[in-house]
Amino acid sequence: MAANEEKQQGHRSGTYKQKNKGHKHGKHRTKGEIERENKGRVSVTALTKKQRKEHKRMDRRHKASQLRRNKKDLVLTEKRRLGSRDGPPHLVAVVSLHAGVDAGAVTKMLCEEGAGGIVHQQQCVSGIGDSFGVFLPRFKQRFTILSHSTADMHSLLDVAKIADSLVFVLDSTEGWDSYGDYCLSCLFAQGLPSHALVCQGVSDIPVKKRVESKRALSKITEVRFPDARLFPLDSEQDATLLLRHLGTQRQRKLGFRSRRSHLLGQHVTFTPNIPAEGTTGGNTGLGALCVSGYVRGRPLQVDRLVHISGHGDFQLSQIDAPSDPLPLNSTSRPAKLSKGGDIDMQEEGEDGAPVRVLMKADPSCRESLQTEAEVDPMDGEQTWPTETELLEAEEARKNKRVMKVPKGTSDYQAAWIVDEDEEEKDETDEESSEDDDVDDMMDEAMDGEDDEINSQDAASCGSEGEEEEEEEEEEEEVCPSERTGADQRYDEHIDEAAEEEGLKRYREARANEMFPDEVDTPLDSAARIRFQRYRGLKSFRSSPWDPMENLPLNYSRIFQFQNFDRTRHRILAEAAAEDEGAMVGWYVTLHIMDVPFSVMESVQSGKPLVLVSLLPHEQKMSVMHVLVRRHPSNTEPIKSKEELVFHCGFRRFRASPIFSQHTSADKHKMERFLRPDAPTVVSVYAPITFSPAGVLLFKQKDDGIQDLVATGSVLSCDPRRVVLKRIVVSGHPFKINRRSAVVRYMFFNRDDIMWFKPVELRTKWGRRGHIKEALGTHGHMKCVFDNQLRSQDTVMMNLFKRVYPRWTYDPYVPLSLPWVKREVTVVLDDSDME
Repeated sequence: MAANEEKQQGHRSGTYKQKNKGHKHGKHRTKGEIERENKGRVSVTALTKKQRKEHKRMDRRHKASQLRRNKKDLVLTEKRRLGSRDGPPHLVAVVSLHAGVDAGAVTKMLCEEGAGGIVHQQQCVSGIGDSFGVFLPRFKQRFTILSHSTADMHSLLDVAKIADSLVFVLDSTEGWDSYGDYCLSCLFAQGLPSHALVCQGVSDIPVKKRVESKRALSKITEVRFPDARLFPLDSEQDATLLLRHLGTQRQRKLGFRSRRSHLLGQHVTFTPNIPAEGTTGGNTGLGALCVSGYVRGRPLQVDRLVHISGHGDFQLSQIDAPSDPLPLNSTSRPAKLSKGGDIDMQEEGEDGAPVRVLMKADPSCRESLQTEAEVDPMDGEQTWPTETELLEAEEARKNKRVMKVPKGTSDYQAAWIVDEDEEEKDETDEESSEDDDVDDMMDEAMDGEDDEINSQDAASCGSEGEEEEEEEEEEEEVCPSERTGADQRYDEHIDEAAEEEGLKRYREARANEMFPDEVDTPLDSAARIRFQRYRGLKSFRSSPWDPMENLPLNYSRIFQFQNFDRTRHRILAEAAAEDEGAMVGWYVTLHIMDVPFSVMESVQSGKPLVLVSLLPHEQKMSVMHVLVRRHPSNTEPIKSKEELVFHCGFRRFRASPIFSQHTSADKHKMERFLRPDAPTVVSVYAPITFSPAGVLLFKQKDDGIQDLVATGSVLSCDPRRVVLKRIVVSGHPFKINRRSAVVRYMFFNRDDIMWFKPVELRTKWGRRGHIKEALGTHGHMKCVFDNQLRSQDTVMMNLFKRVYPRWTYDPYVPLSLPWVKREVTVVLDDSDME
């Protein structure tokens, strides 16, 4: 009984229980003790700290959930705003990817009354005939639907930059043709918005073959669109389902347009400038362009510059708010003004209705159109010599060298007599002040001479065989009159000059691939003069190179950031927080100043007018670097400093870039040709563009056709990026004695050997060495290497110089009208031609 009571009460320690000492924790209190003593009170010093560190676990969880909820609500708000009462109409562009489909028919079917829509506007987009403003009462949404031809690639890319959704019209059997696949490549590289795939003609296929046809078409489309749904469009019910899908689908966010305010011109008028009284100047061709459209992306500010794609940058004078041409209901509420805006009800529109002036530009706050820095040719010059320079001049006069002159020559006449050494020095200085293009031209000439020599050698080797076959060829030779008509027609379409140019490029690219950067030492001039701009480097990775050394004159015209990434983050953060100006969804009229009449001619010819509000500094010129990859469809050699057409964000321009390797070092090796197997950095003089922004590179041929060369994105804006051009001067071992060898054919005189003596040598088999001494006067030199040299090895010397792009920036890109011919030749077959 006693044992049971002891078990119920538990174990009791005896009097001799060991008691250990407590841990000496420095007499500090735990967090729990501090919270119990404070009872919720917070000290003054704790209030000044970041509250993030003071939150408990549950508080952090609540905060994270609130942030997620806010982001989700923001996404839903943006999705519901598009096409609704508070947002712009849903802009849908219909694009045909096959020559056998009709995009205009798809557009008209979507706008029919049977689809549930009410057409408020016909030709609602200026310059585009097949464009409609549609209101759907069932979904309480409004759409702007337009169809654009794929013949003009520039216009197609401009429309895709601002469209909310793209509708791709496919053929029921083939999907898309070769030209449609080319258009998809360009659109994917630029950035593809939300899209839908539409197929017509499904009802014409027999019922038993529809499933098989749909499976085959899905297999074709899953290469480009793995998760896309294919919509048939043969009835009004199909059109209603497609509109419902377009209005509710998730919108893909494109970084280069979501951070900038942009607008599609729906109504455009041009008013020529009136010359001021008392001026003799006639019509300058400039005027005020009034463009009406819906604001998209971000709020539009009147003091910012606007860029018209393909035409340049311009300033705004004021922003008006006319009546909405596509109201969601008859009682459309007027636009409320943002902070700092003033409404002036005194002006009237063309139809007599009052026009609200939202804001007018302030000349003191308006962005400047200055694109280049002001160059002062006298900058750095001195007006009076210093005392040190006066002392040096006095010492030079005292130590003046005596020169023999003809008898009777005065001091004034003797001062004009130039010594041979001074003349040689002056010639060297003049040559060193020339452009880098001269060196490039000389390199090209030397490469051409090498090709001629190789062709002559091949001709001489095969001359004996040709003599043996001459008799047989004379017997089999066909007279020109006996040629078939097919041969004559084939020869009519061949451009001999283009064939020769293509052969020359192919040979240069082939030689550069087999012998990278190798050049021959000239025989008629000294190597120390020919390669005076080049220098040797002990190590390409670790040897220093001052980025501010010997900069070209064009660098005085550009702008440079102290820290481009920090400036970019600040400007994008400020743009995201802006809540002033014309808000998103408002129908406004922009008054653009000093616009050439060519812009209006482009609109009248059927080209879309796309405007974008530029961020600060985006009108200024600098050195832009873009990272691109060669497009697999183009195999033609693309040489460095060759003129290309750029699509960079909303901009379109022509420029001559240079290519370089994409590495993390402080020096980057220049590539003579655009490499097909590796990413390449393209450096060019161009206006600043803050990333992210897609880049497309086109090569324009002589007949006007533009081929897609490479695709990529903006990398950075850094004029201090050092791009080095390498040349390799090679020689051959003449005599070998263990580690030492006599090398010839690298130089051809003693002075050149002594000039390049400090530069390190290397061989193709990995040996390293240096020049020890010159032997004789014909270019033989004794060299020492780190190991035994093989007789079949080649001795090489690497020389480097810094290169820069060419300043050939041109914002006006000609229209690629020959795309129409190309589309016909690609798509049509013999049956269609008949």
